[in-house]
Amino acid sequence: MHETEHYKNLVLGSGEAGKNIAWTLAKAGERTAVVERGLIGGSCPNIACMPSKNIIHSAKVASYFNRAKEFGIKVRSFSVDMRGVQIRKTTMVDGLIQLHLSNYQKSGAELILGNGRFIAPRTLEVITNEGETLRLSADRIFLNVGTHATVPNIPGLIDARPMTHVELLDLERIPEHLIVLGGGSVGLELGQAMRRHGSRVTIIEIRSHLLGREDPDVSDAILELFKDGGIDVLLNTRLLGVSGTSGESLRVKVDRAGKQAQLEGSDILVAVGRTPNTQDLGLRETGIELDDRGYIRVTDRLQTTAANVWALGECAGSPQFTHVAFDDFRVVHSNLNGGDRTTRGRLVPFCIFTDPELARVGLNESEAKKLGIEYRLAIMPVKAILRARTLSEERGFLKMLIDEHSNRILGFTAFCAEGGELMAVVQTVILNGIPFTSLRDAIFTHPTMAEGLNGLLKDVRDISLS
Repeated sequence: MHETEHYKNLVLGSGEAGKNIAWTLAKAGERTAVVERGLIGGSCPNIACMPSKNIIHSAKVASYFNRAKEFGIKVRSFSVDMRGVQIRKTTMVDGLIQLHLSNYQKSGAELILGNGRFIAPRTLEVITNEGETLRLSADRIFLNVGTHATVPNIPGLIDARPMTHVELLDLERIPEHLIVLGGGSVGLELGQAMRRHGSRVTIIEIRSHLLGREDPDVSDAILELFKDGGIDVLLNTRLLGVSGTSGESLRVKVDRAGKQAQLEGSDILVAVGRTPNTQDLGLRETGIELDDRGYIRVTDRLQTTAANVWALGECAGSPQFTHVAFDDFRVVHSNLNGGDRTTRGRLVPFCIFTDPELARVGLNESEAKKLGIEYRLAIMPVKAILRARTLSEERGFLKMLIDEHSNRILGFTAFCAEGGELMAVVQTVILNGIPFTSLRDAIFTHPTMAEGLNGLLKDVRDISLS
């Protein structure tokens, strides 16, 4: 029988929420340990957000070389060295890992690398990466075990050894023809990046439009962008089967609007959603309930159905963004210290890092109509913003929904260069309940993208004056 080591706090998983709760509680003098399978700092700095945006930026640089003449630059020829792209990415990731290790050391939180499983309430058995078996218990448990890419059960797909974002982000070669299964954010970001690196790219989407939650004009604009970039997009297309091996050669059988066809490619990327990492953890045996999708059931304070156990981040069904996981940490930490924060009514922004970016905060038109909310619409092409002309980045538009009966901003979409930064300006206004007129009448620096907010709103009537 192994002796049980007791802690004040045990954190299973070192993602954004888990590492921050661990560091904060440890700094407060509470004995705290984190059990992590191997990704120090979680998925974001290792295999997801940060490395993907790093490689996407390399693709952006490659696109500038293709547009060199437009900027008055003569380039005889160029080629993409994917090994060099990987070196840049790996250098960044290694630096982030060292930063995380430093934070563990400074905070006093103990990092244990291994696989943990519940064997009793608030008690874990951990098989370390060195093969040692530990038994750990705690007064409080925090679960931050995340999700992984879903690979659907389609004939031949698993046998074809498809890539998820994890494998694609480690490629040191350029796929000859990359077939992307899924027209969501991951498929679009990485599909465009690999096209710019030199791959032929085909995107297969089962729905009638890309980015299913976005307004039709947004989906149409993304589709036009991809077609202009030489990417084949097959909508209303269902994958029926796969033969061959990804990385060598493969054939995919599809049903496109009722007609069957066959495509040939060299590689396949699966980007159709996420599955929670909640299996084989012994959760149910210790009173931690899961919902029908496998996510941990939590209250709006992120408490599970077991006493003194919280779940944070994607495994708790929170929106799948690192910035939301960080807010989950703030909710839990505040409540541990007598606060009263919940996850209800959070204003969650997002940005898809295609080029140009697609950023949104608040409601879009489709959501407002579904909710029966009346709104006024302000919309403007990006080419009307003078900063966009200096950048030669005139594709896209800005769109804002304003309440029909007040000056309250309901939502904002930016499909443009620097869209994420522009969105943050509007988000700040929404969070503080400031009327849209503050943006309409503000003096923004010229020439910046933010200046476009003046033009977007100049003709919107002020309800208080009508």
